[in-house]
Amino acid sequence: MREIVLDTETTGLNPAGGDRVVEIGGVELLNHIPTGRNLHLYINPERDMPAEAFAVHGLSIEFLANYPVFADIADQFVEFVADSKLIIHNASFDMGFLNHELETLGRAPIPYTQAVDTLMLARRRHPGGPNNLDALCGRYGIDNSRRDKHGALLDAELLAEVYIELIGGRQAALSLVETVSGSGGGADETRAARPVPLAPLISETEKAAHAAFIAKLGPDSIWRKYRTLPEE
Repeated sequence: MREIVLDTETTGLNPAGGDRVVEIGGVELLNHIPTGRNLHLYINPERDMPAEAFAVHGLSIEFLANYPVFADIADQFVEFVADSKLIIHNASFDMGFLNHELETLGRAPIPYTQAVDTLMLARRRHPGGPNNLDALCGRYGIDNSRRDKHGALLDAELLAEVYIELIGGRQAALSLVETVSGSGGGADETRAARPVPLAPLISETEKAAHAAFIAKLGPDSIWRKYRTLPEE
């Protein structure tokens, strides 16, 4: 299953009022595991940068003037996300901006049903809040020390870790590792040994009958990889 953890930075809060997308960050997951394939785009908004927005992400118009406009990266963005589920924190905000940009170019919008809103997931799991990205990183012990300002790719990377925690993926993985490492004995054994071994469930007669059966299968029998016959 392919998912894209997505984040944007913008010039403000209202795409209908002229605000634009200035940065897109996307992290690809396959079966909830990052593949290392990311998308990171800076975009020239072709307008000024309000001081309030600059204080959030630190992207100036002078910096963004060197990057392509949205029309020039639209194909790259659409091809990257394709029809994958989009994992977004406060999805209505990012989807509203991205779809406004796409519709301005006469392109089809991304269906809202394609998005999974991690803010809604967090509110259901932690109804007492707060549930912003920094708070969730703190709750789950995720290092967000690099996040002195918002950045689309960094925030998408952090959100990918938060998302796995929200759906219980890391706990399930750890449980599986503990089960496997504790099942084979030796140095990786994680379970305490029983003080008194359990009584065998088969009789000596049954053991002998099984050994005789294996002997009939010949020297190349796969059973001999797992059981040595008494006479051997």
